[in-house]
Amino acid sequence: MLKMRMVSKLLDEIKQTRPFASLEEEALLNLHRTASRMQHTLQQTIKPMGLTPTQYNVLRILRGAGENGLRCSEVGERLVSNDPDITRLLDRLQKQKLVRRKRDGKDRRVIYSTITAEGLNLLKELDPIVSNLAKQMLKLMSHDKIRTLITLLEETRESLSA
Repeated sequence: MLKMRMVSKLLDEIKQTRPFASLEEEALLNLHRTASRMQHTLQQTIKPMGLTPTQYNVLRILRGAGENGLRCSEVGERLVSNDPDITRLLDRLQKQKLVRRKRDGKDRRVIYSTITAEGLNLLKELDPIVSNLAKQMLKLMSHDKIRTLITLLEETRESLSA
């Protein structure tokens, strides 16, 4: 028999006295609050390196793309969270000398972005820091629970795509 939770931890955290309208609403707000806290923690961790989480994500994407790089639209498609102005984001990374851009030889309208050696070195420095941060954030969960969480989140995104 499943135990019913009497008081939601989230209700206490946000100092809400009325119950949530539905279990789904409580789940959605829990997910949003958790993601927000995790994002803030990542932001504070990489801020001393002069990066935002989205810039960090772009550098990882470009590292994975290899020496051919990616078009601006391809970078945008691969981002974990949407950013409406990829061009400006790439501009800032280029000014920091973390990204290089070059025009396509056949179609001058197309610009490819690649990660520079400086960008690769920064990621090399950040990789263990971010990896340890992820482990710290989820340290209270077993690997089985983490796998279940991943499955549940994937199912939720799938329902949003349908």
